[in-house]
Amino acid sequence: MSHLSDRTTPGPDDSPATLLGPTSLVLGIVGALGICPPLMLFPLTLLAGALAVTFGLAGVHYARRGVGRMWPAVTGTVLGAAGFVYPWLLLMVML
Repeated sequence: MSHLSDRTTPGPDDSPATLLGPTSLVLGIVGALGICPPLMLFPLTLLAGALAVTFGLAGVHYARRGVGRMWPAVTGTVLGAAGFVYPWLLLMVML
């Protein structure tokens, strides 16, 4: 006979919001790596950067409420912003 655990309701650490910061961090790294001249991948850099900023800001929102961690969300947001803004600045300079 198997016993169920005492806890049957999800806790604050079981929320999908806990993954917003790490997801933002990974996408921010991809976006920041895309600005490296040999890897200049504009569509991937723009998409990864935009998603990193979106997920990062949502992660900061939830981290302030005690769900998830603040540092991956903030780092992912900053790297994502760099990955999103840099290609646009480069295009403006080239024109």
